[in-house]
Amino acid sequence: MNPIITEITASQVKKDTTPFKVGDGVKVHTKVREGDKERVQIYSGIVIARKGHGIHETFTVRRISYGEGVERVFPVNSPNIEKIEVERESENMKARLYYLRRRTGKAAVAIKEKDRAAEIHAQHEAEKAAKAAAAPAAAAPAAS
Repeated sequence: MNPIITEITASQVKKDTTPFKVGDGVKVHTKVREGDKERVQIYSGIVIARKGHGIHETFTVRRISYGEGVERVFPVNSPNIEKIEVERESENMKARLYYLRRRTGKAAVAIKEKDRAAEIHAQHEAEKAAKAAAAPAAAAPAAS
């Protein structure tokens, strides 16, 4: 991209976006204006594509609504997106999941989920080690 355009749009690029990737199940909280009222509407589904970079980056979310596949494209840096929540992480091996369009029923949302058991176990072990290291250090000044 042109460095001048990158410099101009740098102030509009969101820096506090939630990291997510293709295959993740997400909830996108979007602002909806109806007359003079504003509310937040949630659109949840599977991210099937991410395109572009910088200010032009978009992602496509697909879900099944009343037996019909519905896709919606969101700009990552849109001011109308309040937040993006990652519901479940995946272990997909493709950059685009367009093959989900041909599937029906449960198979349309069947993506290999990331096994987080080892990650959670390692986190608990690290917390135990931190507590064990803090306990003797706290007891030593009291003994003096």
